[in-house]
Amino acid sequence: MDMRPLLILSVLLALIKEDGGQNPEVTLLPKFPQVYVGDDITLVCNHKGGNKQTTWHINGSPQPIQNYSMLLTAVTTQNNGEYKCDQGGSTSGPYNLTVLELEPHAQLSPSIGGAVMTKGDGRNLVLQVDDDPKDWACFVLRGVRGFALGVDVDEKIKRASIFAELKEAERATFWCKKKKTEHRSNAVTLKMTELKVMLDPPAVPALQGEPVALRCVVWGGPKLENAIFYKDTTKIKSSPEGTYTITHATQNDNGNYSCRATYRYSHISAQAAQQEGYSDAQELKVIGGPPATNISGSANNLECSCSHCPAGCTSYLWYHTPFNDPYARRSLPKIGESITVEEEGLYSCRKDCGQGFSRFSDVYSYKEPGTVNVMPILIAAILIILGVLIVVLIALKRRRGESSIQAAKRDKDTTTGGDYEQIHLKDKDTAVYHTLGESTGKDQAEGGYEPLKKRQDEGVYHTLGPGEGKSQGEGQGEGQGGYEALKSVKAEVYQTLSSDDSKKTEGEAEGGYEKLPLKDKDYETVTVEENPYEEVKKQMGKEKE
Repeated sequence: MDMRPLLILSVLLALIKEDGGQNPEVTLLPKFPQVYVGDDITLVCNHKGGNKQTTWHINGSPQPIQNYSMLLTAVTTQNNGEYKCDQGGSTSGPYNLTVLELEPHAQLSPSIGGAVMTKGDGRNLVLQVDDDPKDWACFVLRGVRGFALGVDVDEKIKRASIFAELKEAERATFWCKKKKTEHRSNAVTLKMTELKVMLDPPAVPALQGEPVALRCVVWGGPKLENAIFYKDTTKIKSSPEGTYTITHATQNDNGNYSCRATYRYSHISAQAAQQEGYSDAQELKVIGGPPATNISGSANNLECSCSHCPAGCTSYLWYHTPFNDPYARRSLPKIGESITVEEEGLYSCRKDCGQGFSRFSDVYSYKEPGTVNVMPILIAAILIILGVLIVVLIALKRRRGESSIQAAKRDKDTTTGGDYEQIHLKDKDTAVYHTLGESTGKDQAEGGYEPLKKRQDEGVYHTLGPGEGKSQGEGQGEGQGGYEALKSVKAEVYQTLSSDDSKKTEGEAEGGYEKLPLKDKDYETVTVEENPYEEVKKQMGKEKE
C-alpha cells in the first residue's frame, strides 16, 4: 500500500492548524515567580507565525501600543488586571498580573552610581540575603533574551556580587533567585547612553515622601562648571554642583528629566576649552511602595511597629549592620516586636508577610553607655604631640641662636660694648696691647685698648693685687691696666711668696716675689737694657710716701 498520500495529507493538516488554529500567548519577562511593587517588567505577545501587528487590551480596554512587547516600569497595584493581545485576527488568552505591595526576600543594589551607564561600561551589583548567598543564582534580561550570570560569593562576610554590563542592549534588568524556591530579590534596571552628558537617577524606584537625588554626570570626569536641569523640557534649576534633589517626592514629581552641562577637561590641560552638552531624558516615577515599619528605642530597648501592614504580616525580623560596613547587614534570631540589644551598630526591622516583607524601618544607631569615640581623642592627641614638637623645635632653635649670640659676645668688649678691631702689626715691630678698665677707656683709648710702650727687650710682669690696682694704677696715663714691671735681672729666678710674705715691705719682697738661690745656672739670662716702666714704679713709690 502506498503511504505517500497519507503523509502528504498529514503535513497539510498540520500546516493548516499552525497557520489558522494557534492563538498568540502573553508571557512575562523576566520570568519572575512573583511581581513586586517597583519592578520593571515586559509583557510579550508571542506568535509562532512571526511578528505581526499587535493590539493590546488591559481589562478589556484597547491600548495605543502597537508593538508585540509592552514595557511596564516601576509597577504598582494599579497595574493589576487582565492583559490580552491580538495578532493577525487571533486573540490570546488572558494573563492576570498581580503586583504584590511588598518587598522581596533579598536586596540587589549598585555598589556605585545610579541607573544610567555609558556604552561599554559596567558596575558591580551587591546582593544582600538573610541566609547563605551560595544558594542564590542571578540573571539578566537584555531586550527579550535572558541569560544566567556568574555570582561572586564572599563566604567570610556572606555577601554576593555580580558584574552588570549592558553589552549592546539599550537597557537590561538584573535580578537574583534562591535555588529550588520562589524567593527572589528586587530587580535593578540599568540603561545605556551614548552621550558624554547623562542624567543619572537612582537605580531603585523613587518612594513617595522620601528624598530623590538626580545627578548630571559627564563622562571622563571633567570639572563641572554648571548644570541646568529640565523637567519635560522646562528649566527647573541651575546647579554648579550638578545635583538636583527632591526633598519630599510626590506624584507631582513624575516626569522625564534631563540636564545640560558646561564643563572643562582641566585635569588633562589647564588651557582646556569650555564644552557644553545635553543628556538623554530619563523617566522618574514616584510610587507609594510597600508599607513601612517604624522603630523606636530607649537606651538599648528597641521596639518595631507597622500600622499599615496587611493582616497576613505576622512576625517581626531584626537586622544589625556594623558602623563601618553598610553591606555587612545580618539578620538576628529575634523575631519579637521588641528586643534588647548589646552590640553597637545600626539596627533596623521589618515585618514578615509570607510572600514578601514590609519596607525596612529607618535605622537606629546604638552605642554602649560610656563609650567614647576614639577618633576625636586620637586626633587631639596627634595635634598635642605635634604642638609639643613644634615648641621643642622652636626652643632648640632659639637656644642655638642664643649660643651663637653668646659666642659672638665673647668676642666683644664687655666693659665698653664695642667690637674688637683687628690689630694690624707691622713686620718686625710687634706692639703689645692690654684691655683698659672702665675708668680709663674713654679719655685715652676710646676703642677699648691702648698700646703698651714698646721696648727693645721684653721684661717680665706680674699682676697687681686688688688693692694695688686701684691705688697705684688708677688714673695713670700708663700702666692703668693693673700691671707693673718686675725688676730686671740678668740671672735671677723668682718664686711666688706665701700670703704672709706678700705683706712685707717693698724692700723685702717688692712685687710679691723673692730671689731664689742659683743652682747650676739651669736658666736663661734675662737681659733688659731699658725698662720702660721704671718711671711708673718710681711714681708709685712717691705716692706711698
